[in-house]
This record gives sequence, structure tokens and C-alpha cells, in this order.
Amino acid sequence: MKFIRFNKDGFISYGLLEGEKVKVIKGDIFEYYEITNAFYDITEIDFLTPCTPSKIICVGLNYKSHALELNMSLPQEPVIFLKPPTAALAHRGEIIKPEMSQRVDYEAELALVIGRPAKNIKPEEAYDYILGVTCFNDVTARDLQNKDGQWTRAKSFDTFAPFGPCIATDLDYDNLTLELLLNGETKQKSNTSDFIFNVSEIVSFISNVMLLNPGDVIATGTPSGIGPMNAGDIVQVKIQDIGVLKNYVL
Repeated sequence: MKFIRFNKDGFISYGLLEGEKVKVIKGDIFEYYEITNAFYDITEIDFLTPCTPSKIICVGLNYKSHALELNMSLPQEPVIFLKPPTAALAHRGEIIKPEMSQRVDYEAELALVIGRPAKNIKPEEAYDYILGVTCFNDVTARDLQNKDGQWTRAKSFDTFAPFGPCIATDLDYDNLTLELLLNGETKQKSNTSDFIFNVSEIVSFISNVMLLNPGDVIATGTPSGIGPMNAGDIVQVKIQDIGVLKNYVL
């Protein structure tokens, strides 16, 4: 299934995406819900972020190809950092370049959406705690990241965490092709089979650090090919069996 959140003339709801139609969902997809017979065409709605996370956790280096690109040795355990919920941006939303940065980069990623509270879980239990996955762009002010020597400012600007358009369920999360297109040109392309740490290992590791709440988002790292975006650009994250996250750069 593909779950979305949408706004239709002030009516905010979860929905089930089926082709060009959205079936209205009554209730909360993280608790109890019912799929109704009411529907809209996707041209009639505004996409919202498919969930409202209490936190956005990111993995800093998780593709073998990206480590090779940066001439870095493979980490012994996941390197994690946080983006604030205020950085969240929906499909079709506008990424705003901050005045204090001269270089803002795209980073295409697969993101996991937690389905129920998870704390101190084992890797073999992890899939039971994942509702599904979505497309994610870990937007980064690269010059500020290099200047600061740590990542909080560079990763945390408003609009720097686009994700969506949907939460797709029942997929093989460790074997999905992902691609980033900048103005229609492919800049990144890989498969999550190139992960250094697989999905189960990531969720287990993070749950042993912090409580994961329903709706929390875990971005699993980016492959090789990161690069800058400029005002007027259109950036798309495309992931197999999920869809395309499209955003505009201001």
C-alpha cells in the first residue's frame, strides 16, 4: 500500500494512493484506520509530508560507493545525527537556500517510517517496527558543514528535509534502486543492496540509543554522486516501487 497525507480545501487527512486517485482514510494509520470509498484525483489535492515525525534521524555514511568516493574507511557502527521536525518539507514543496550558505547539496536517500514504539530491539525484530519507506532528500549546506566541523547547522535549516510523496509498505527495503535527478539529469543512482549497515541493523542500533515513536523517520544514507543545487533547479528523488519526490529550489 501507499499511504499519503493531503490537504483538500482545508480538510487534512491520510489517504491511500492508487494510481491517480486518493482514497480517503478515516482515522490514524499508526493506530486504527478505515479506508473509505470517498476519493479525490491527485490533481485536486495538496500533498503534505506523509507523516509528522517527532524526530528525523539520519545515517551519515552508509553506502560502500559513497565511502569510496570520499576515500573513507567503512565505519564500524552507524554514524547518526538529527534533523529537526521543522526541516520537514512535502512533495512539490520549495527548498529555500539560506543566505549564509553558498553551496547547498542534494543527497538522495531511502527513509524508513517507524510504525510503533521501538526501544532496545534486536535486528531480527526490526521489520516488525517499520510501517514502510519513503523518498528523502538530505539537503545539506556543504560549505557550513565543512566550516563548522559538525553537522547540526548545515543539516537543520527549514525545508532541508523533504520526504514523500507516500509511505510504501511491504517492500524489500534492502534491495531498492534509487536515483536523483537534477533538472531531469541523473546525478545519483544506486541500490540499497550497497548499504554498509542494512535496515535491520540501523533500526536496532538507533533504538538502543533513543526511543523511536510511531511516525519517526530514519534516513538511511546517500550513495555517491552528491552535488550542488541552485535557485531555479528542480530536484527529484526516485525510488523503486515508492515513487518520485519532487521539489523546487528557491
